[in-house]
Formats: sequence, structure tokens, C-alpha cells
Amino acid sequence: MQLDHQLTKPPTAGLARRLGTAVRVYTGVSPALIAVGLAFLYPTALLIWLSFTDPQPGLGNYTAIFSDSLAMTVIARTLRMAGTVTVVTALLAYAYAYVMTAVGARMRAVMLVLVLMPFWTSLMARTFAWVVLLQERGPVDDLFSLTPIGSVELLGTTTGVTIAMTQVMMPFFVLPLFASLRGIDRRLIDAALGMGARPIVAFFKVYLPLSLPGILAGAAMVFTLSLGFYVTPELLGTPRESMVARLMASKVDPLLQFGAAGALAVVVLLITLALLGVILTVLRVRGGVETTGGSK
Repeated sequence: MQLDHQLTKPPTAGLARRLGTAVRVYTGVSPALIAVGLAFLYPTALLIWLSFTDPQPGLGNYTAIFSDSLAMTVIARTLRMAGTVTVVTALLAYAYAYVMTAVGARMRAVMLVLVLMPFWTSLMARTFAWVVLLQERGPVDDLFSLTPIGSVELLGTTTGVTIAMTQVMMPFFVLPLFASLRGIDRRLIDAALGMGARPIVAFFKVYLPLSLPGILAGAAMVFTLSLGFYVTPELLGTPRESMVARLMASKVDPLLQFGAAGALAVVVLLITLALLGVILTVLRVRGGVETTGGSK
């Protein structure tokens, strides 16, 4: 009887049920979609439109970027600075996240609070704090003066900007990396050691590859966010440390070249999308390799 009922069931009933489910789902998420559209998609589309139409239609803004030595220098400097900050943050965050997985629950909570503290402090306040710390005859300079290294000049240098940016970016690397490291079964390391591998070999052959998704997620987030830094290089650096955000601001105020600024924003967006594409490709290839290896 049940089989006969299913056979006599109208074929459109399943389609209607799926359509009803889809309508309920889209109705539930529509406020979020509208908010994303108004806050992100519309401004992005407007910037892209201006980059091709202001002051006149065509590719003039893009050809101007690639023919302007100053713009290319600033873009290269921005990429170099973002890459440096990403590498430094990765080294510090990996050690910090690894310790978080090895300590007890209470100490882990303390370390989590410490890494989240930058989220609870204004970026301007943190930047001015670094100005005080890194200035000549400041606390950092006085500390180095007590060592054989002697006095160091950090304020107004690339090193000083890198230090401050790294401190800002640490939470964005530590949190996804900690989530990845926490899911690694440490018995795999013990198994490698039991098979005769040295600890350093077990780390690079077993532990590090398993933590690659967390590393790539943190690197993508830190690199992408570092491309848009404005306040920190402006206050801690000199014009030699200015990044692409500062160049965009100079195009808008006082020059009112919205199309040129939009073209710069599109170039940065394309660089970010290319980076994300590379990371997704690496993860997809790695996932395919692991699946193939596991099926043997």
C-alpha cells in the first residue's frame, strides 16, 4: 500500500516541497544578503564602475597606474610589507598557538585572553602607544642601550612599522592556527618517534603538514588585512613606508580622482583574489592527495 501511494503521488509534489524549502531559506537569509549587498557589493561595484568611467570611459586609470613609477613602487612596497608581516606573524603565531595546545585549560584561557586583548583596544591607542615605546630615548631604546647592541632607531623605520603591524595581526593568525593545531592527534607524533624518527623530523614530516590548513588560513587573513593598513604606517613610518591605502587617500583628497583611487582598489582586490585562489588550489590539491593516499 505504501509503495502504491508513492507511485500515485503527483510528481510535482517533491518539486513544490523543494521550492517551499528554498523560499523559506532565502527568506531567512535575505536580511543578511541585503546588508552585505549594501555594505560591500554596492560600494565595490561603484568603485569598479568609477575606475572605468571617471574622468572618461576607458582603461586610462589602469594604464596610468602601470606607467606611473611612484604607483608601482608603492604597490610593490605594500606587497613586500604585507609579505614580511605575514611571515613574522606566522613564526610568532605558530609558536604561540603550539604552546596553547600543550598547556592546561587555565593557562590556555590566560593565553587566549592575552591574544584577544588587541581586539579590545582602539587601533589609534595602540599605534600611539607604539610611538611612545619606539621613539628615541623611549623604553625600547633605553632597554637596548643596556645591551651590547646599543641604542636603536625604530620609530620612522620599516622595522618599527613591521613590529606594530605584527602585533595588530597576531590574533588573526593565532586563532585559526590554534583551531587547526588543536585537532591534530599527537599520537601520530608518538608513532613517528616510535618508528625511529628524530623529533625535528617528526615535526616537519608529520605535524607541520597537518597544520598546513591553519597556516594558509591565517596567512591569507593576515596578508589580505595588511594590504589595507593606513594609520600604522602613517604614524610610525615616513613617506618611505607609505602603503597603497595612503596613495588612494591622496588621489581622493585633495585631487578628487575617484577613478584613479578606484583603479588602485581594483588592483589590490585582484591581488587578494589571486592569493585566495592559490590557497584554495593548494588546499584542493592537498585534499586530493590525502584522499588518494587514504584509499590505497
